[in-house]
Formats: sequence, structure tokens, C-alpha cells
Amino acid sequence: PVLVESLIVFTLVLSVHAAVWDRFSWCAVALAIQAFYTQFKWDRLLQLGGAVFQFRTSANSGLLPASMVIPLLGITMKERCRAAGIVYFQRFGIVVASSGMLLALFLSVIAVGITKPVPTNTCILTGVAGSVIIYTMKHSLTVSEVIEVLEVLLIFVYLSMILLYLLPRCFTPGEALLVLGGISFVLNQLIKRSLNVIEGRGDPIDFFLLVAVVGVVLLGLFFTVLFIFMDSGTWISSMFFHMMTAVLGLGVIMPWLYRLIQRNPLFWLLQFLFQTQTRVYLLVYWTFLAASACGVVFYQNAKRSSESKKHQASTITRKYFHFLVVATYVPGLIYDRQLLHVAAVLCLAVFIFLEYVRYFRIKPFGQTLRHLLSLFLDERDSGPLILTHIYLLLGMSLPVWLFPRSCAPKGTLPGAGALVPYSGVLAVGVGDTIASVFGSTMGEIKWPGTKKTFEGTMTAIFAQIIAVALILIFDSSVDLNSSYAWILASVSLVSLLEAYTTQIDNLLLPLYLQVMFMA
Repeated sequence: PVLVESLIVFTLVLSVHAAVWDRFSWCAVALAIQAFYTQFKWDRLLQLGGAVFQFRTSANSGLLPASMVIPLLGITMKERCRAAGIVYFQRFGIVVASSGMLLALFLSVIAVGITKPVPTNTCILTGVAGSVIIYTMKHSLTVSEVIEVLEVLLIFVYLSMILLYLLPRCFTPGEALLVLGGISFVLNQLIKRSLNVIEGRGDPIDFFLLVAVVGVVLLGLFFTVLFIFMDSGTWISSMFFHMMTAVLGLGVIMPWLYRLIQRNPLFWLLQFLFQTQTRVYLLVYWTFLAASACGVVFYQNAKRSSESKKHQASTITRKYFHFLVVATYVPGLIYDRQLLHVAAVLCLAVFIFLEYVRYFRIKPFGQTLRHLLSLFLDERDSGPLILTHIYLLLGMSLPVWLFPRSCAPKGTLPGAGALVPYSGVLAVGVGDTIASVFGSTMGEIKWPGTKKTFEGTMTAIFAQIIAVALILIFDSSVDLNSSYAWILASVSLVSLLEAYTTQIDNLLLPLYLQVMFMA
């Protein structure tokens, strides 16, 4: 399975390379070859228990598929913005690609360094790939951009040491690279923009995303350190938790956001949410769907009898939430993407805050949340945190957040790029859901070495093609410009990756589909 997964990733990388064909795409190919060999060193370390931190044990290291995501996103963003003539975001894409390559190289060097005996061939390959990438960066980046890339690497190193120690068995090395690399880049961007505030420059919804992500991460780090010295399950600790959340929110996060957007954040948010009648209708509709999701949770827990406390929700039951998320995102993508952007940020902040309440057993809801959510755990939730619902939200939202709006003057990209915001809906909401439901109920022919079925994968591809046809009918802004063969190939490759990967598919699949659509 690892070899087939690697072959699919190589095909994706070469497809992007063929579409872009510049020095950075050559670097991506070199990085992929190097990551392929280093991945086996990580896998061996995980099997022997020789890794520095405790990683998720039910999956392989995932170094190759994770290493390529951020570089490919940067390369395709650079190419789209170059075609649109937006130099600032073209340079931004180069910084994203360079940062991703450097983070992946760092993780590879760590694996090679702690492997005993030292793997000579892998060391040479890592050195050659690193030399090619650093040489390209030297001749492509300005001094300020080099400093920015090194800042991201430094933040990543410190975050890795802190979070991987505090959160054992929550990530594989590849997932840690994606999640912590993303947080590092967001934090660096927030610091950079906070130091260079120019009134009227920058979109407030982008600042809102940066501040919200950094705010909830800092909140979690603060309380993790605090509750080392006191019991988090008491009423006094719970009152202190709520009080300090309000203090940090109103005393740090709000002023920080005010400095960036140059207006009162609460007034701006209320004005933004209720600006048009369409937004009011969408908010009412989303509130109804959120209540429906809560109803599913309460109903499934009510069905759980006292004799079957170890009973877990079935795959089909968990996919109810995928259907609800599709029903949430599709109207937002069609009618108001900016509102969807902000609402997804708010939802992410609420999800992470509720996870803090559950993890720290904060009264009065901490123990209740533990009981309610335990029904929906699967093998990927082997650590102290429950992250699958957060990954689902991220998988649906990242294509919306990462869509290069400034490089799409008409609000959409030409050709297959018009489907970029729908990448999460197609890959996770439609493809992964249909594959799981049909595969678990009617699948008989299994892919070699996996539990996934041929019927599930084929049904997923067919369902995504139907979904693309429906998007063409209902979203007038989408014009595929005869790029149907590329779309079919992209959907097929990502569906095959879903069948073979052991990483968090909710996070990985939408990003690869976005890369392919942008290429």
C-alpha cells in the first residue's frame, strides 16, 4: 500500500510539473524522490519505537504525501498569479513553496539523523535534493524572503518540540508537518502584517482568519501550561478558565484585530454578517443545520444502551455529518463565499474551544462532551485530543481560505481552476462519503493490501463527476473551458489516493484536489 500511495503522489507531482515546468517544479520532483526514500526510515523508526516523540501508531509516517502539499500549493499559486500579472502574490507563492520544501527537508534530516546505523545512500540523496532546493532558493528569493522562510522554519521547530510533547499519538510525522507547518506559516504572516500595518491595505476577512487561528493556539498553550500546576476539573479551575478566556479574548485578540483592520472587530463582524438579506437567510439555514447535527449526536447517544457502552457509531452514521457539511458549504459557495469564509473561521474557533473544554474537563460541559463524543471515536483518535471533526471542517474550508482571490479579478479562475473552492466538497463531502458508504455496504473487491474496495472508489469518482455537472448547472460563475479530461484525471487520482493513504484523508485529499485544479 505504501508503494502504491507513493506512486499516486509521484503521478500528482509529475502532473503539476508538466503543467508548470519551471525551476520550482523541478525542485518538487527532487523533493518527492528524496521524501520517498526517507519515508521508509521514518516508518522503521515508528515500528521500532525509535522516534523522538510518540506518533499515531495506526498509520505509516506519511512523509511523502505530506511533504508535497505545501510546495505544490505554492507552485500552483505562483503560476496562477503570474498569469494574472499580480507580482505580490506571485512572490508570495514562491515563499510558500520554499517554506514547504525547507520544512519537509528538515523533517527528513531529523529522520536520517536519528536512524542507526546511519543510512549512507539516503543521506547522499537528501544532501543532493537539499543542495538543489537551496541553490534554487538562493537565486530566486530576495533577502527579506529568505528571512521569512527561515522564520517559518524556526517557528515550526519550536512548535514541534512543544506540541508533539504535549499531544502524544495525535499525529503521524506527515500530519504534524501539515498541521504545524500551516500554523507556523499563519503565525509568521500575522507577525509580519502586524509590524507593517498600512491603513486600507489587506482584506479584513484574511486578518480575521490569521488572528483567530493564532488566538486559539495560544489559548490552548496557555491553559496546557497552567493546568500542569492545578487540577482542571474543579469548579474554581473552570471559573478561572472562562475568566481568562474572556480576558485573553477581549484584552489581547480583540485589540490585535483592531490594529490590523483599523475598526472595532465586533461592530465590523456584526455589520458583515447581516449586511444583506441573502446573508441573513444563509445564517438562519446554517443555524438549522447546526441544530440538526446536534440532534444526530443526542439521538445516537440516546440509542446507546447501558449494556453496550463500548458500542461505536457506524461508518454510515459518521457520514451523516459529511452530508450536513455538504449541505452547509454548497449554498455558501454559490451565493456568498466571503460569508462562508468568515463563518468557517468562527466555526473552527468554536470547535477548538469546545475541544479545550472537553480535554480539560471544564465544568459544566466538559464531562458531558466527553461522554457524547466518545461514541464517534475511531482508530485515528488514539491521542488525548479528538480531531476528526476539526479535520473535516479544515478539509472543507481550506480550499475556500486558500483560494487566491487577488489573482482572480472576476472572482473565479479560468478552466478547472473555477472548481478550486469546491475541492473540499468534491473530495471529502462527496467522494470520501460515497466511497465509505457504498464500500462498506456493497463493496466486495478490495484493493490489494487495504480495507478499501474497488466499488467504493469507482462510485466515488462517478459521484464527483455528477457533482461537477450539478455545480456547472447551479453556479453560473463556473466555466470549465473544455478542461474535462484534466478534471476526470484529477478526481480519479485523488480518489485512488483516498483508497491507499493511511493519513487523515479529510485533510490531505482536498488539498491535493485543489493543487490539481489550480495547475
